[in-house]
Amino acid sequence: MEQVSANIAFGGVEGVYKHASTSTATEMTFSVFVPPHAEGAKLPVVWYLSGLTCTHANVTEKGEFRRACAELGLMLVAPDTSPRGDGVPDDVNGAYDFGLGAGFYVDATETPFNTNYRMWTYITEELPALIADNFPADMGRQSIMGHSMGGHGALTVALRHPDRFRSVSAFSPIVAPTQVPWGQKALRGYLGQDTATWDSHDAVALIKSGARVGEILVDQGAADPFLAEQLKPDLLAAACDAAGIALTLNIHPGYDHSYYFISTFMTEHLRWHAERLSRA
Repeated sequence: MEQVSANIAFGGVEGVYKHASTSTATEMTFSVFVPPHAEGAKLPVVWYLSGLTCTHANVTEKGEFRRACAELGLMLVAPDTSPRGDGVPDDVNGAYDFGLGAGFYVDATETPFNTNYRMWTYITEELPALIADNFPADMGRQSIMGHSMGGHGALTVALRHPDRFRSVSAFSPIVAPTQVPWGQKALRGYLGQDTATWDSHDAVALIKSGARVGEILVDQGAADPFLAEQLKPDLLAAACDAAGIALTLNIHPGYDHSYYFISTFMTEHLRWHAERLSRA
């Protein structure tokens, strides 16, 4: 692991790191904010998964999370959204919603993407091990959150690893990728034509098939241009209601899909996670 940069902020350190990934067979970059803490202390970890077109840098530079993380004693880890580098296949037409910047947090099975696009393994296995070995992380206290495609990732990772994460939240998540154009394009391209293989990467489908978490927090902008066609939070609300999962779904008039929206409510999400991470 190589440190790319380190900057002091609110008494902590925002670092950017790169390493050779065995999952993606590429170099991967991620950021970690380590808040001020006592020597030898272990810190709870919040994972933040980003959306389409993003890298680790979007939330790192625009998320406005460091003051809250410093006050609450939270480490925040922000991975990239896809493999990158020479030879990594992309969408043949250069579209933004597939390929580079759009890994959808799955392990691809379709050629030529199956060599590098193994973001599920990277996020759930390789990077957590790297964080545990190199940072003052209390891996017994983890939470996960994300935005848009990253909201999809956070929900599916939490639903499939309910014993690992104390809490899960999302901004503007793609809750049912099997039912919307973004998700259908990605899942078909990465996982193939057999739609039965898609359900394990669909939060609504997972809940309907019995996956459970105790509660979910979602914030959604009412002026989000992707709300009706791609995001469909009503599908998550219906699934959670039927399953008895406590969903807090906040719809905010006037807010869109951008980091202006995310940064507005970031502190509320971090406080929500901190409260659950502090429980015995």
